[in-house]
Amino acid sequence: MDLVSRIQRLPIGKFHYTLLWVIGLGWMFDAMDTGLISFILAKMAEDWSMTPTEKGWVVSIGFVGMAIGAVCSGALADRIGRKTVFATTLVIYSLATAACAFAPNLTWLLVFRFIVGLGLGGQLPVAVTLVSEYIPAHVRGRFIVLLESFWGLGWLCAALVSYFVIPKLGWHMAFLIGGIPALYAIVIWKFVPESIPYLIHRGRIQEAHELVQIIERKCGVEVIEQIEVKQSTEQSKGSFRQLWSGIFARRTLMLWLIWFGIVYSYYGIFTWLPSLLVQQGYSIVQSFEYVLFMILAQLPGYIVAAWLVELWGRKATLAIFITMCAISAYFFGQADSVALIMLWGCLLSFFNLGAWGVLYTYTPEQYPTHIRAFGSGWAAAIGRIGGIAAPLAVTHLMVQEGGFGYVFMMFTAVLVAVALIILVLGEETQGRTLESISK
Repeated sequence: MDLVSRIQRLPIGKFHYTLLWVIGLGWMFDAMDTGLISFILAKMAEDWSMTPTEKGWVVSIGFVGMAIGAVCSGALADRIGRKTVFATTLVIYSLATAACAFAPNLTWLLVFRFIVGLGLGGQLPVAVTLVSEYIPAHVRGRFIVLLESFWGLGWLCAALVSYFVIPKLGWHMAFLIGGIPALYAIVIWKFVPESIPYLIHRGRIQEAHELVQIIERKCGVEVIEQIEVKQSTEQSKGSFRQLWSGIFARRTLMLWLIWFGIVYSYYGIFTWLPSLLVQQGYSIVQSFEYVLFMILAQLPGYIVAAWLVELWGRKATLAIFITMCAISAYFFGQADSVALIMLWGCLLSFFNLGAWGVLYTYTPEQYPTHIRAFGSGWAAAIGRIGGIAAPLAVTHLMVQEGGFGYVFMMFTAVLVAVALIILVLGEETQGRTLESISK
């Protein structure tokens, strides 16, 4: 039995759940950092008398860094290892976030936010790829959606920090708290194993074999002494040309369009939500409270998506969740009372983050080992371009009369387009091994 098959045959147990929790908490800190800026920006704009354009720069510069970080880290993860890149990028964005507290002016803040983006962008392709390569095919979708649920916990942490810290201690303290996760890199180094397919691909067969044996002992199954590796003809380094050749061209086109649309809508909505609610006449504290409740709705969205992704499949679940998100976005933009804002805001959060969970499952399933992180990184990078464009579009629309409604009509149209792309270009990958999908 070859090394990859030995990993795939392992019963789901403590090893898999430990991996989920350790990487998930790292992802939670990623989300907390991303969420913090949306809350901080609402207060910072008052203190620094920032224009809507300047607020847009603060958000967009982070996404420029994320786009670069996603491409670079994806390529590095395929060359120097998933674990190394995951830990390194966590340290980068945490320390840069803490540095934001000492920014004397907007220019320095933009510099630090760019560095934050480099680190944040590097987390996605690496974390998802690493977990995908360890989880058996029949539950892989469920585990990846559960991994993504830590993103909701991160936003919840950001909302709680902002609600209790910013009004009393100021936004500088919120940035300093965002630097604490750098210490978590120690936990990652200690408890996260390197990817077996990666080690095999890099020719580190003996190391991969010994690691598999350790995991077999942890899972209480027979420890196999004989080393067997499936021969692969794909030993080249990942390249941009490979993403657009053969069967991968259609998959790459689909992923790039989906990622662009989802990131555009998600960050355009949730990063600006506190500011948009303030513009509607609600106080900063009220806007924080409303967004906090909306974020809580993310968690059941993940749970439902984790169940449906193995029942309905990736394609159907993703398309349905995106469609429902589009409907929720439209009615949220038309809401004229606190009750309606909360209702449609919670539904928007529920379906949007559930869709994210499915997308994180779907993305690494499109590529073979040698370009898996690279391809996922490029998809995420294209998505970040959407994150750059969204704040600019929102700042343009929100200053117009009736701008709140226009903003959400725009997001409705984008999400409908994404749903159609999934239906037309998507390929079902439920229950298939990563190796079989890649062929």
